[in-house]
Amino acid sequence: MLRSVFAKYVTAFTTIVLCSFLIIILIISAIVGNYSEKAKASLMDNAAHSTAEYLENSIGDGGIRALLEHRGEDVRDVLTIVCANADDVTILVSDESGRILEAVGRDATDIDMDETIPEALMRELVSDREIMGDSQIYDVFSSPRYICAVPIHTDGQVVGTVFVCASSVMLSDLLEVIIKAIVISSIWVILAMLVAVYIVTERVISPLREISRAAKSFAAGKFDVRVPVRGKDEVAELALAINNMAESLDNYENMRNSFMSNVSHDLRTPMTSISGFIDGILDGVIPPEKHEYYLRIVSNEVKRLSRLVSSLLDISRIQAGERKFSPEIFDVCEMGRQILISFEGKLVEKKLQVEFDTDEENIDVSADRDAIYQVFYNLCDNGVKFASEGGRFRISVRRQKGKKIVVSVYNEGQGISEKDLPYVFEQFYKSDKSRGLNKTGVGLGLFISKTIIDAHGERIWAESRHGEDCCFNFTLTQE
Repeated sequence: MLRSVFAKYVTAFTTIVLCSFLIIILIISAIVGNYSEKAKASLMDNAAHSTAEYLENSIGDGGIRALLEHRGEDVRDVLTIVCANADDVTILVSDESGRILEAVGRDATDIDMDETIPEALMRELVSDREIMGDSQIYDVFSSPRYICAVPIHTDGQVVGTVFVCASSVMLSDLLEVIIKAIVISSIWVILAMLVAVYIVTERVISPLREISRAAKSFAAGKFDVRVPVRGKDEVAELALAINNMAESLDNYENMRNSFMSNVSHDLRTPMTSISGFIDGILDGVIPPEKHEYYLRIVSNEVKRLSRLVSSLLDISRIQAGERKFSPEIFDVCEMGRQILISFEGKLVEKKLQVEFDTDEENIDVSADRDAIYQVFYNLCDNGVKFASEGGRFRISVRRQKGKKIVVSVYNEGQGISEKDLPYVFEQFYKSDKSRGLNKTGVGLGLFISKTIIDAHGERIWAESRHGEDCCFNFTLTQE
């Protein structure tokens, strides 16, 4: 059973090469056979007619027998010269009745003189005047011969016949040389193919082995393994894709761990506070005049837990496809103004320089109003939260080419570092690892925002200069 790629390649290519050379041999054999048959037939025809013409010119009054009796040596010399053009040719000379009078050529010594040519062949010769083709000359040759028979005429009468016989019409020597050359060539081609297949498969299989080992490491939860990338072919692209996937899985794992840590902290901290304050009230540790103050803290912590649970449920609904978006026409500028008013207290508290910049007073867009409000509000909440005290905070709504609208939320502040910027929209991601600036979020708001914008077929992206400013943008389609 062929299990390795190398064995499969070798088997496939060897089969193809052998079949190709076999087809070439068959084609060349057919071509050579056709050519040799025509060449041999032409040679035998020329030999028969030349011999018949020579004998006709040499025959005297005594006929063919008298010629052979008186000038037999001369005739044999001429026939030997004619036979020299083909090593497997035998020339027979018979009288008008078919009795063999002379034989010259390869099989001449095996022929009994005065042997008679079969009567059927002689009748055929009388009828057709010439014969060319395969025929069995019984009692003369032990096997079939390819013959060319031409009658000898004197004064309009047939006085004898010339038979040029050959054991084969194939140029066997030429065909044998060609086949040997093809076989030797095929052997060298197969050897070269084996070397080439080994080199190519090794270049392919070696990276695949490394990819396989990396995949097993990924399955074991080790995402720090990387596959060496060599060249620029498809295997290199696969290795690069595996490395990118490993990096994404590694980041995802880190974000998941960070998320679990954040969620655990955000659950444990308010629950600890709530439990401590309520126990303090019940045990009388906290005096009655402080009850309202601490109950408000408990209320805020409960709301914080509610926001966390709400975000988790929102993600669950989005991932399950249960949240449906219903487009409607609304004024995005008016929505921005309403959101800005809702942040009035925080804006005043941080003494931010507020700007609201639009191309027109009113711009209608088509989208799910509640979903876009959630995105818009979340971006503004982040912008205000991370803005520097006394810095600028700007909302802008601009038209683009076509029917696109770009909504931007800008703030001056800490910004986002270059290494964190590609991951701000990832699930579970929270760049403020110290939780010094953001004590309320869990790194889910931007992921929810991106999911909503993606569901609308729009774009959302962030631009930031670390330590200076940050701007979140998303597009909408104008009605």
